[in-house]
Amino acid sequence: MLVLEHSVLLHNIDKRIIAPLNAVLLVVITTPFIYFFVIKPFIVARDEALAQVSHLAHVDPLTQLANRRLLLSHLGKAAADIARYKTYGALLLLDLDGFKPVNDTHGHDAGDALLVELAKRLQSITRSGDIVCRLGGDEFVVLISHLGIDERIAHDKALLVAKKLINLVDKPFDFNGKVSRVSASVGIRLLDFAELDTETVIGEADSAMYRAKQAGKGCAVFFEK
Repeated sequence: MLVLEHSVLLHNIDKRIIAPLNAVLLVVITTPFIYFFVIKPFIVARDEALAQVSHLAHVDPLTQLANRRLLLSHLGKAAADIARYKTYGALLLLDLDGFKPVNDTHGHDAGDALLVELAKRLQSITRSGDIVCRLGGDEFVVLISHLGIDERIAHDKALLVAKKLINLVDKPFDFNGKVSRVSASVGIRLLDFAELDTETVIGEADSAMYRAKQAGKGCAVFFEK
């Protein structure tokens, strides 16, 4: 009788010990599978979704150029670098002349194709550190940094880039065998060492661009305080 009770007691103790051990063993075995097949895919999908949301928030959906929000961020950083390193930069605001007739004559698909092609052209002549942005409609911005410490040289370099942009825009655009031509008016705001307000800088470049239109279009004008 005592032997039987002792055996039962040992059996109950074994169950108390083995059951937790089995649970721990199950956790150890299944945790890597749960992580790699459940948790990790969820984390990757979440990170990709967040990256996509961030991308859409900072990029123009048609041309895939930076949008106004991203431009303001880069312009703020450029202003800080200019003040720190005492080197000039420039903001070029470009507006197309004769874009509306393209839409009216050939349709909005042709107009969109022209804008996409123009975005590629603008990127083709800018340096890796420069920013090309579409503000909206047919307005684009090119932000140039590191134009040197001499104001006259920086002025001439910015004007040279503006002329290249104008020549690029002036080349014919082809869409489904239909050829369109537009020109561009460019307003240039030289970025100096003074404290810069980003929205004000864009507004001043915009003001210079309208002066370029008044001067006959297809030309570049500097903003003058």
